[in-house]
Amino acid sequence: MVNLPAWQRCLDAEFGAPKPGHYRAQPEDFVVDEQLNFTPENQGEHLWLRLEKRHQTTLDVVKSVSRLCGVTPRDVGYSGMKDRVAVTRQWLSVHLPGREAPSDLGDSLAALGIKVLAQARHPRKLKRGVHRTNHFTLRLSGEALQSQHFFDRWEALCRQGVPNYFGPQRFGPEGRNLQRAEALLAKGWRKRDDRQGMMLSTARSFLFNELLSNRLADGTWCQPLAGDMLMLDGSHSVFTVDAVEDDLIRRAAALDIHPTGALWGAGELAEYQVADYEKRLLTCHPMLCEGLVKSGVKRSHRALRVRLISPSIETLPNAVLLSFALPRGSFATAVVSELIAHPDFA
Repeated sequence: MVNLPAWQRCLDAEFGAPKPGHYRAQPEDFVVDEQLNFTPENQGEHLWLRLEKRHQTTLDVVKSVSRLCGVTPRDVGYSGMKDRVAVTRQWLSVHLPGREAPSDLGDSLAALGIKVLAQARHPRKLKRGVHRTNHFTLRLSGEALQSQHFFDRWEALCRQGVPNYFGPQRFGPEGRNLQRAEALLAKGWRKRDDRQGMMLSTARSFLFNELLSNRLADGTWCQPLAGDMLMLDGSHSVFTVDAVEDDLIRRAAALDIHPTGALWGAGELAEYQVADYEKRLLTCHPMLCEGLVKSGVKRSHRALRVRLISPSIETLPNAVLLSFALPRGSFATAVVSELIAHPDFA
């Protein structure tokens, strides 16, 4: 049975392991603001709602909105899944051709703990993954803050970037999603057993995290290697290198480019130095690798490192307030794991 590995941190060799700390003790400690790179057009068949929620998942909100508007959940669009124990703000869309939303929709949602911040019409449904960034405001506390190394670690993350792990929430409580994914791939993946593709995503996320941990252990997670597919910062544009030149090393140090790791699936394996890391995955997790290839999901790549966007830190009595943005698909928990020791990252 596959078990979740311990997170490999990038700063322990320099500063030692972080001290214990706390985060997300209450929703207000973990604030997420989803940012689009466009605005609704104020006309069209879809009503877009910017909502704020607490103690609810995005799918919980989708169910509530669809019920109150008299549509199916498939008629409700969203860009990203947001945490339950958090204050999160994001857009949802509702397909309402030729009719208005119920006049009491705002009050009905408020009674469920969901606040409507804005609304506008738009011609198209909100699709998955179209937001540009998520902005986070996090309150951390605990023993870790008593050491100067906490602040040194934060400055190092701002300077060199953060390992781009998939967060523990991707794998479910106690990693149970990974066990489900393993069982499903062992018998042969079928669409009807995994309508949203969540189990495929879980397995690919686990293998990516394993590869990233291996490169962290070798000190190559932020350094280009022969055979790497490199990603331009702030985009998903990639290019492969057969040899590493001085210019690539300088660009990586400046956070202009990032090495990537495979999101496993059907496609050609890496070559040269990077091939060794992928062969290690094949050796250690053959069933997951082979099951993903047989499922038909296409191989893609994810940056091994992510740059903090507009980071800042504010010292409070017995706590600190961190503020930063990350590109869509990156996890704030990857940042927190580098700063404090917490059971989520054990």
